Amino acid sequence: MVESGELSFCYMSTVRFSKAAPQLQLLELPFVVKDRVAAFKALDGEFGAAARRDIDSKTKCRLLGFWDNGYRYLSNRVHPIRKPEDCRGLRIRTQMSDLHGEVFRALGFEPIKADIKDFVEQVGGDRFQAQDNPLTNIYNFGVHKHHRYITLTAHFWGASAFVCNAAQYASWPKEVQDAVNAAAPETTAYQRHLAAIEDAEIMKKLDPAHNEVIELSETERGAFRKAVQPVLDKYRRELGPQYFVQLGA
Repeated sequence: MVESGELSFCYMSTVRFSKAAPQLQLLELPFVVKDRVAAFKALDGEFGAAARRDIDSKTKCRLLGFWDNGYRYLSNRVHPIRKPEDCRGLRIRTQMSDLHGEVFRALGFEPIKADIKDFVEQVGGDRFQAQDNPLTNIYNFGVHKHHRYITLTAHFWGASAFVCNAAQYASWPKEVQDAVNAAAPETTAYQRHLAAIEDAEIMKKLDPAHNEVIELSETERGAFRKAVQPVLDKYRRELGPQYFVQLGA
């Protein structure tokens, strides 16, 4: 809607921009982002600057900042997930990302790509048995009402692109452009602050009578890493090791 000019501003997962900026595929890989500090250092540095140039030159959007889309966790309505074998055969909703599909197939899932709007409408039905999202989405979208089991895998960390319509930006008076340019970093810093504390707040809201939250040991998390290592190795070759170095991965 921003690209068409129907909206002036929005934020959306960087998955939507990974074709224009292929280096952003790195953020679609599992267990790459160890902590937010390293991710923001890369996104605010040359890694993010290169992605910004690609988005600005190849799309109808102007990038204003990278927001924190949170660590993603698994939820499902069938049984607790503690090891990759527990994923086998479960139908999982994924983002519109072929790469995510590769990752989930490596874990044994049967991935089904679906837009978030369709997923939210269908989460209570039989099409999907599992999904992944940050805790805030699991709660705010009502997924926790249908999925008893939530596993804190933190398998992906995602960024959102805060963008505006490029043509509209170019048409604004300079003082409006300057105001947007000044406000964007402040808005980005505040959003990142809020995102960092959301997991703890959502954990307090989940009712143990209705949701079982599974925390993995390092050994258990290591089994998930081992299962997806072939996908990581493939994209390390395809994307180039320099991007992994920039992200500290």
